[in-house]
Amino acid sequence: MDLGGVLALNSRRHPEKEALVYEGKRYSYRQFNAEANRMAHVLLEMGLKKGDKVALMMQNSDRFCIAFFAIMKAGGVAVPMNYRLAPPEAQYVLDHSESVMMIFDPEYCPLVQEIRGNLPGVRHCIQAEGEAPEGGILEWDGVVEGKPDTDPPVKVDEWDDCEILYTSGTTGRPKGALFDHHRIIHVGFNACVFMGINPKTRMLHVAPLFHSAELNLFLVSGTYVGATQVIHRTFVPQKVLQTLQDEKISFFFGVPTMYNFMLQVPDLDRYDLSSVKKWGYGAAPMAPELVRQAMEKFKNDQFFNLCGLTEGGPGGILLEPEDQLRKPGAGGKAIVNTEARVVDNNGNDVKPGQVGEFVIRGETIMKCYYRNPGATAETIKDGWLHTGDLAVIDDEGYITLVDRKKDMIITGGENVYSTEVEQVLYEYPGVLEAAVIGTPNPVWGETVTAIICPKPGVTLSAEDIRSFCMKKLADYKVPRIFRFTDLLPRNASGKVLKIKLREEFGKDS
Repeated sequence: MDLGGVLALNSRRHPEKEALVYEGKRYSYRQFNAEANRMAHVLLEMGLKKGDKVALMMQNSDRFCIAFFAIMKAGGVAVPMNYRLAPPEAQYVLDHSESVMMIFDPEYCPLVQEIRGNLPGVRHCIQAEGEAPEGGILEWDGVVEGKPDTDPPVKVDEWDDCEILYTSGTTGRPKGALFDHHRIIHVGFNACVFMGINPKTRMLHVAPLFHSAELNLFLVSGTYVGATQVIHRTFVPQKVLQTLQDEKISFFFGVPTMYNFMLQVPDLDRYDLSSVKKWGYGAAPMAPELVRQAMEKFKNDQFFNLCGLTEGGPGGILLEPEDQLRKPGAGGKAIVNTEARVVDNNGNDVKPGQVGEFVIRGETIMKCYYRNPGATAETIKDGWLHTGDLAVIDDEGYITLVDRKKDMIITGGENVYSTEVEQVLYEYPGVLEAAVIGTPNPVWGETVTAIICPKPGVTLSAEDIRSFCMKKLADYKVPRIFRFTDLLPRNASGKVLKIKLREEFGKDS
């Protein structure tokens, strides 16, 4: 089975069922499939060969979904790009991925024009909406006009490559994780098995579709079973709450920051969220206190913690609803088709309570880093994907992430794991967001430093927060330095960019 075939199958199974909803436009599965077929024929007529790469620099939209499945149907490999990239970063991804075509939103046309001359391999550029400027950039509406809506004459196998997802590149050049149809279909299948996504599900897509969780876990799983999928271009808390109510959404996934901002909406109680049966969160750790608040405010205890990584498909571990309060802060146990362990530097399982590296293997992990055999060999060893995350496992087999290897703080010879400290900070009234880093110290090596965003209108005292932490943490774990800011820097998947925090606040210790 292949991803394009999944869409075609549902167009035959229930052709008039609502498939996509975006800004007033509603597509049945028959219409969704037909539009993907038209664009697939465009790509083929432009010379796309099986295995050729097509980059997508697009925000969430109906046409992102159509373009993605069109690439699948034409036998191409989709390269979803972070639309926040600067021109040199975008040029690197396009060049490294060997993309031969590019589809982009009109707001990125100036970027495309700036770098196109340096990318001779990119033969065609298609603007997804509106009138394109002169100079060889094509318009979506123009190129699809008159194209057949029948399935393209391309045989696609489940082992054919289908997707390259680039990591955020916070520690160097981004790396492209390569996947085939088999792996990505298993990602979607896993979501259906563990979270009960089915043809009756109505899901809302708000997190960026270029990110693996929203794209593979949810767009793919929803299309796999023929669910209805509502698309938001960007995250606006009030708009999300209104859509949950008006569209009778039954499943929602968001990163912790989204939940945090939704909980701050002053008139939250006026929205009827009773249709939402299941809430998923992931991409970054969510403090147990924030989970408890969300359960209380949303009047629902069916929360799922999805703990994985891009290179896993994403795949990894999951904490189910019944364990949210029993195992606060835990990532959970391995999902179906996946094994998970916590190992020492020699690859041996650690004992319960000891810190080691979180590793996984299974049907969904990437084939390799595209054009980077060295990094592949460092990351996949004997079939196990080494995540770079430090974790502990308890005597019941539940795994809890404690830090990234590169983010662990060593102060006076003691290891401090930022996640543990951050969870305590989130319990303090008035704290909206918190991140903990190590900053250089000539005596102790590093100083535990907390960067805190207060809730709107709240003034926080460093001494009061320090006293609060002293009651809950060992002395060496308590932050010695507090810095207050309005916003934490994050990448598009919601992870805090601690490298930027260290650059900004590291010299103040």
